[in-house]
Parts: sequence; structure tokens; C-alpha cells
Amino acid sequence: MVQDQESRHRPASVTEANTPEGTVKILIVDPIGLRFGTDGMQDHSEVEAFITERGGVFHGQSAPIGELIDDGRVHFHYQPGLSTPDEIRKRTEDGQYDAVIAAATFIPAEAKFRLGGARIGTGTGNMGSLSWGGPNGEGGVAPLMNTPGINSRATAQMAFKALMRVTPDLPVGELHRRVVGGDFDTGKNLSEYPTEKLENKTIAILGYGNIGRELARIATAFHMNVVFYARPSHRDMILAEGYAYAETPAKAATGAHVLSVHLGLGRQDPDTKIFSNQHLINGEVLSALTNGAVVLNYDRGELIDVRALDEALARGKVRHAAIDADIFKSADGISGPMKPYLSLVPKHADKLELLPHAAADTDHPTRVAGAKQAVDQLLDSVRNRRVTNLVGDLPDGYRSNGKQTPPGIGPSTRADLLRLLGTGRVVDELRELSETLGHIFRELTKSSEEAETIAMVDRYLLPLSKALLKQDAILRATEMVAIAKADD
Repeated sequence: MVQDQESRHRPASVTEANTPEGTVKILIVDPIGLRFGTDGMQDHSEVEAFITERGGVFHGQSAPIGELIDDGRVHFHYQPGLSTPDEIRKRTEDGQYDAVIAAATFIPAEAKFRLGGARIGTGTGNMGSLSWGGPNGEGGVAPLMNTPGINSRATAQMAFKALMRVTPDLPVGELHRRVVGGDFDTGKNLSEYPTEKLENKTIAILGYGNIGRELARIATAFHMNVVFYARPSHRDMILAEGYAYAETPAKAATGAHVLSVHLGLGRQDPDTKIFSNQHLINGEVLSALTNGAVVLNYDRGELIDVRALDEALARGKVRHAAIDADIFKSADGISGPMKPYLSLVPKHADKLELLPHAAADTDHPTRVAGAKQAVDQLLDSVRNRRVTNLVGDLPDGYRSNGKQTPPGIGPSTRADLLRLLGTGRVVDELRELSETLGHIFRELTKSSEEAETIAMVDRYLLPLSKALLKQDAILRATEMVAIAKADD
């Protein structure tokens, strides 16, 4: 029997209320619901109900932090008002909480969480606590986890939306105003607005992760050519999906009309605190683009060398740049990876679209799903010492539960294939379709006579198309059209 999508991607049973650790306090520092309720507040009720269902205890924003009764249960303290490092540090530097769930909020090195942390999303650059060894999750005593793939589709869709604001470059607002004002004659004025469609344009995507692959699917639907830069280990799968592969970012960018980066910051050097992918998009990469290209960075602001982008915008190599990066405001002013991009506004305001890392963090269902997964992963880790979606090192006393992603996101795994094999009807249908396709191709290649071949093509063209489309639909519905992975 096929499991429902949520339970399929949930760690094994974690419903037991008590824990071997005794009473556990988990801090939640970011909103776990983004839709506003009738009271004008962000609605966290779905995640609150989920925590209760899983045997936890939820404490809302107005609940006193005070001492808890030692009931051996897991208590979740929802405090989304905490945002600055100083606020987090004061509440956590003495180990007041055992674990933390965060999305965008930065968790400083001094924050202590003896049982670990879970990030809603993929990148862990904001998870700086030394309890798990900082953003890399290396050398700590507690596990660091993420929830990969949760916001992949939301991010990919928003990145493509940014592209479609400028390409095709039809001035919709201007045309609307002229039509409403009665100042347009289709026969006479339409030729004043030539444009170019996305078809046959090349998009260079840096990074073959969940977001990059989702963006490639969208671009393909618009008949764009896709070239990936990724680790050599991904080359065969990239080619198998019908995309081009490039060994370096500059080669991927060569002649491309669009550049979109989805690599993450990479590993942080423990001494310099610099991430391995910082400024990966430099002058060499930008110069390789075709003139008038569009640059999209819906990943991390640090990935682009802002000085190089300034030069590329000034000389017309890049005509538009859309950046979605964190920005923070405090008594000391503006900070965060968006800050350097603000220096471009005086010269290039009409060529820029700057967003506050909103693409992945404004969709209510996505945030709820990510929060539920983070809750489940921490409950499993606390209660069973089983870690799902580990980032970095596995601390002593814990065991890995592998990687898990939402339905249709990420690699096909052993579990996916075993689940498919358990659906006898679907397997039988796929086998019959494969046999039908094999028979048709044998018939089509049987004769060397042109007239007979044409006759066979006329006979089998429609059945072949139907069989291929049906096979593709079944594989997509069963989530088997994805990069393969040998182990869970």
C-alpha cells in the first residue's frame, strides 16, 4: 500500500511522549506560519497542532519562559520576535534551551544547544552555534540538521518570475496605459514594440541541487537551452536529463543569455570564516555571458563579486540583475549580504531588482511543511538518537537516518523503488508499456525498404506517442523521473 506523501517523508515513529533526556526545551526563533489569521497575527496553528499530535508541548509567544515541570516531555517555545544575535545570545548562552529551530535568523557561536539544531531550508550559513561546530556542522557535540528541498519549488518559481519581468521584454505596463487611454492602434502601433521570446535562449545554472533542477524544468518548459555547472560526479545525470554540462562556471556562462546561481555558500573556512563559494561569480564569469544578459542570484548574496557586477552593468554585459539576499536592520544600521548591493543603486537603479531573501520565505504552505519536518527530525533525534538530514559530522551516540526530501524533489532512492515495486498494478502497467514500446521499435526497424518503413511509421506513430506519454506520466506520478541514488 502506498503511504501518503507526508508520512512517506517523515522519520520513523517519534510519537512517544517521553524522552531519555528528561524534559527538553526547544526554541523556535522564526515564524512557523506566514499566513495572517483573523487576529492579524501570523497563523502557527497547523504546526502547533502537529507538535501536540507528535506528543510535544507547544508554548506560544505570550507564554512565560519560567521553569517547567519536569514531565519528561519535549516543550517547544515559540519566540519569533527574537531576531538579532544579541537577543539570541542573551536567551541561549547559558544553555537555557536544549535545541533550536531556525529559518533565516542567525544563531551566534555563543548560543548553546546541547541536543542540536534544525534549519528550515537547505543552507546552514546562519547556524553558527559551536554546539554543532558552526555552519559546517563539524566538530560539535550536537547534531546539525536541515530540511533540503522544502522550498526548492518556491525559490525556482520566484527566480523564473524575476527573469520573466524583463524577458520577453514586452513593456506590459506601458501598453496597458496606452490601451486604457485610447492611444493605441494594433495595426499601426504594434510594430513599435519588437520583443524576443525565451525559446532557444540559453540559461546557465550553477548548481545541480534541488533548486537548480527545478529551475531547469521550468526553463525547459519555455524551450530554453540549459547548461549546468556542477561537480563532476553529477555529469552523467545532467547529460541523461538532456542538459549540457560545463566543467567551470565560466564555461557554463559562455554565450549564455541568463545566469542563475544555486550553489549555496559551501564550506566555511574555520580560520578565515570565508565560505568556499564566496565571489564565485566574478569578472571572468560575467564577461563570458552574451552581451545584455540577465543575472539571477536567488541563493546567497556573497556568491557574487559586487564590484565585478558593477562593471558588468556599466558596460552593458549585464542588463538586469535580480538579487534575493538577507538584509538586517539594527541600531548600528543595515547589515547582511544585501548591503554591498545597495551601493549599486545610485548608478544602476533601473537595472536592479533587490529582494530581502523573500523567495523561499514567503510561502505559507512551504514554511509549514518545513517547520513540521524540522519538528519531526528534532523529536526523532532527541527521543531515538536518530538523525535525519545531517549536516557535517555525526556526534557520538547518534546514528544517521539518511536524507529525506519532499515528494518529487531530490534523488530517487532505494525506498522510492521499493515503494514502486509494492504497487503491483503500476508495475504491471509499466512492464506492459515497455513491452509495447519494444515491439513497436522492432517493427519500425524490421525492414530496409523505404516504402515499408513509411507504412510502419504511419501505422505506429500514434500508438508510439501514446505509449511514450503514458510511460512518462506514470514515472512522474511515482516520482521516479529524478537523479538516482544508490542508498537512502
